[in-house]
Amino acid sequence: MLQGRRAPIVAGAVAVMLVALMIFFLVLPKSAEVSSANEELVAAQAQQSTLESQLAALEALEVAAPENKAIIEDVERRIPPTVDEPGLLLLVKNAAIRSGIALTNLTPSAPTLDAATGLSTITLAVTVQGSYFQLTEFLYSIETLPRAAKVLNVTMAPDSGDADAVTVVANLLQMQATLILYTSDQSAGPGSEPGPTEDSAAGGA
Repeated sequence: MLQGRRAPIVAGAVAVMLVALMIFFLVLPKSAEVSSANEELVAAQAQQSTLESQLAALEALEVAAPENKAIIEDVERRIPPTVDEPGLLLLVKNAAIRSGIALTNLTPSAPTLDAATGLSTITLAVTVQGSYFQLTEFLYSIETLPRAAKVLNVTMAPDSGDADAVTVVANLLQMQATLILYTSDQSAGPGSEPGPTEDSAAGGA
């Protein structure tokens, strides 16, 4: 009788063991595979999102390329790769002519490298004569030149014309100013690293 009663218990224990073995050998590996697949899916979705963002950024750059190219070309015109002192002086002289003033002094200094900006600066000492409105027009012309320029240290005083003259010429002023212009040539002037830039080297080839 005891053996008869034990038979269902043993059979139940065996069934439980079989279920446990099935879970261990079949279900758990599949669960691990599912979990791994989910992780791969999440990673793939994240990568897809990153690629979509990169694609959108590239498309935006492509759309903006013509405008960016125009900006770069404008900067290169306003801050040229060489000093071009003759062209620089001609710009200032033409500004004086357009303003109707007399240019009595125009003295350029050697370019100086500004390590902070990577640009070389050229300083011009200028002395001109004219009416107040002519002088202000000249200053405006300087700051709107095709090359980037700014005006510093402006002083004005009544002009007596000839040094021997006693009377002051009516409404005529003499102005002294310091002008600053720029070049991207880092090999120009004191503080620079001597040697031609790529642009100047290409021009001489």
